[in-house]
Amino acid sequence: MADPEAVGRHRRALMSFARLTGNGGETSRVLERDGLVASIAPAVPHASIVNSVAYRDADALAANLDELARTYDEAGVRAWTVWVPEDDREAASLLESAGHRLDAAPTAMVADLAALPDAEDAELDWDANAEPEDVARINDSAYGVPVGVFGAAIGRVRDIDGVRLYEARVEGAPACVLATLDNVDDCEVYLVATLADHRGRGLARRLLHHALTEARERGLAVSSLQATKLGYPVYERLGYERICALEMWERRK
Repeated sequence: MADPEAVGRHRRALMSFARLTGNGGETSRVLERDGLVASIAPAVPHASIVNSVAYRDADALAANLDELARTYDEAGVRAWTVWVPEDDREAASLLESAGHRLDAAPTAMVADLAALPDAEDAELDWDANAEPEDVARINDSAYGVPVGVFGAAIGRVRDIDGVRLYEARVEGAPACVLATLDNVDDCEVYLVATLADHRGRGLARRLLHHALTEARERGLAVSSLQATKLGYPVYERLGYERICALEMWERRK
């Protein structure tokens, strides 16, 4: 069984992600209830990644599930997902009964910033002033979703307090991006993506190392993220450790 404190940290990080995407788009909004946060992005009604729900416990989810379904339906959203830690079988059963289906299961990971390994010698053309449009475009491309999905959800994300947008460039053009959000002592990492033509060069690893170094200098102690299968070994080399799987229970019309 995963450490409850570490799982709780990831629940908070997923709530941060819902607030980030819910506040980051022109037409998006956040639905927040006791123990639950949902992002509603009607501009991209078929993209559940930016129409997502995070919750504190199964009771909070159960108390709000009917309202969530009604709210998404009224907004014209046709696909939305709920993040469920793998040990929370009560929530998974509740969602399955309500018509949700397991869509994916990325891995929750956490790193101790005091144990961050030394930087590699290879130079990197990077900065922490990426344009939201570039972050969105590269995520659309890397994750194989229609152009505009991430743009509709993060166009205004740089205005959110604590958000930093990083990019690594190849021959002057953005090739790898990520976002961080300071949340108390946690450097939460989101939207990590590299263009397919530039994978295998260590861009994401080196860019994230710079971001984590800056976070440590700001006094943050840990970093949490959600890793895809492709990203897992990249993060492991930076000292991230597995906490649990995070099941994405999607409801799609």
